[in-house]
Amino acid sequence: MPHRTATLLWRAFLAAALVCAVGLLPWLSRTDPALTVLKARSAERDPDPEVLATIRTQLGLDDGPLRLLGQWLTGLPHGDAGRSWISGAEVMPGVLQALGASMLLMGSAVAVAVVAAGLVCARTLRRGARAVGRPGDGGPGFPGVLGEFVARRLGGTGSAARPESRTRRPFRRPAERPGGTGSAVLAALPEFLTASVLATVVGVRLGWLPALGWYGPRWVVLPALALGVPAGAVLGRLLDDLLPGAFGEPWVRAAAARGLSGGRIARQAVRRCLPGLLPNMGLFVVGLTGGAVAVEQIFDIPGLGRTTLQAGLAQDLPVLQAGTLALLLLAAVAAGLTRLAARLLIGPALRADALPSLHGPSASTPRRTLPLVYGALLLGVVALGLPRDPLALDTGLRLQHPTWAHPFGTDALGRDLLARVAHGAVDTLLLALAISAVALGTGVLLGLLPRLSGPLVDTVNAVPPVLAALLVTAVAGSGAATPSLAVAALAWTPLAAHTSALLLQERATLHVTATRGLGAGRWHILRHSLLPAVLPPVTRHALLRLPGVALALASLGFLGLGAQPPSPEWGLLLAENQPYAERAPWAVLAPAAVLALLGALAVTAAGSMQGASTRRELAAR
Repeated sequence: MPHRTATLLWRAFLAAALVCAVGLLPWLSRTDPALTVLKARSAERDPDPEVLATIRTQLGLDDGPLRLLGQWLTGLPHGDAGRSWISGAEVMPGVLQALGASMLLMGSAVAVAVVAAGLVCARTLRRGARAVGRPGDGGPGFPGVLGEFVARRLGGTGSAARPESRTRRPFRRPAERPGGTGSAVLAALPEFLTASVLATVVGVRLGWLPALGWYGPRWVVLPALALGVPAGAVLGRLLDDLLPGAFGEPWVRAAAARGLSGGRIARQAVRRCLPGLLPNMGLFVVGLTGGAVAVEQIFDIPGLGRTTLQAGLAQDLPVLQAGTLALLLLAAVAAGLTRLAARLLIGPALRADALPSLHGPSASTPRRTLPLVYGALLLGVVALGLPRDPLALDTGLRLQHPTWAHPFGTDALGRDLLARVAHGAVDTLLLALAISAVALGTGVLLGLLPRLSGPLVDTVNAVPPVLAALLVTAVAGSGAATPSLAVAALAWTPLAAHTSALLLQERATLHVTATRGLGAGRWHILRHSLLPAVLPPVTRHALLRLPGVALALASLGFLGLGAQPPSPEWGLLLAENQPYAERAPWAVLAPAAVLALLGALAVTAAGSMQGASTRRELAAR
């Protein structure tokens, strides 16, 4: 009970600190909120001193930020979040309406993500179901695929395996295939680019679905696809990473011996893996609600992310504070529900310390050539483009299609796109690698302390990347490092959640219980049992997130909060060329294709890492 009270107090402190930081945003950034509000109300009006003084008196700015924050907090118990500094309308109805739109979009995107995740891991599920679902596959002494598999697990080579020579043998997952990297391509496609393509092709050219507005169910489909497909690709890869361990657990043999069908066993394998994924699913729910700013901008959706962005840029503090508080409450509810679901799924086994480990060896046979091929292609693009000048203008070659002289074509100013993509790759990839490394270290360290990191993860994840960029700009000032600091401040949260979820299960495994019973101390168990089981999947997760880090940097550039012209940063390239996507699609497809190539490289490299760790474990056994 004291631990729960301390956790609740820690969560409340973090939420209060974030809301206070948002309330102090204009003063932290050393800007005049009256001037910002005037420009938001009427951009053409001159900042006359008398007008600014009137705005300060009207908003009570002379009373200071603490008094304003106190007045805002005092009204919350009565359902009063103040009035907008820009429009003068009541804040609470507008924020609740925006939250409703975002929740509907989030729910639709989650449904799309679940379907996409199922398609990503369908081959592993189908193969596992076939292995356990064939007639006679009941264990040693039974013919068939599962019988041979169990015989190998028991140490023999056929049906006469000896029970006393039990050795854990891995579920053999199919080799990484080119189609398996399709999920990487989907995960690496920027949401704003996917949204733009869907709006242009499906909405405008084909006219199948509406491309703008928010008037009914038909208007939900395209933005839900733009948000749900990349999220589902990431979740599907994480689930696909855990399934072989579930199919290799002893209960599968027992279930097959009792005659359960392969399909039912496959469903139970998914259920067994869900507790390790639920924290990240909760993070996706909050992220899709408040972080869908670019998609909401493209489809003209009056959602919470767009409302927060507009309020942050205009320094409309009552709206910004109410939006942030709504996201914090949603994060707390999502975290509570995911923890409750995990307890319901594996609670008895956790309490009995009787869980098998999901992270034994998995004898996948990844194609080592694929990462080399993708890496060579990426290096080839960079090597061919670096000698070219990314800033050279030639207005006579505006939006020229790809030629031998310009393999990627040119942009709206006649600049060579190959040169700009290659020079942007150096900055974007190096930044993404550095941020991913810092995020991995931070996520693992904080994930080992779940009582400390749990509320911190939920609070930080509730901050949209745009708001994080504004807060970082307010504290550290604007500059080239601002997007990197903003992304780094958020990138560690899914890795910490993943670490904590895996650690919770691994501590309840039989071999850790036996090691503890033999007198091993906490540090010995941590070094020799917990970290070896947790680090490989979390490291692969960080590698899978590498394109997402590059995407986050690109998204800030797309929204105008990242690099500024004439920088060749990838997000800025996509933002500059997105208006010409219909007339010159190569101007957008070139940087998008390189991002997809980076995703394919990350996924295949993660698969190779898994194969290498498997071989080391098998050699050790």
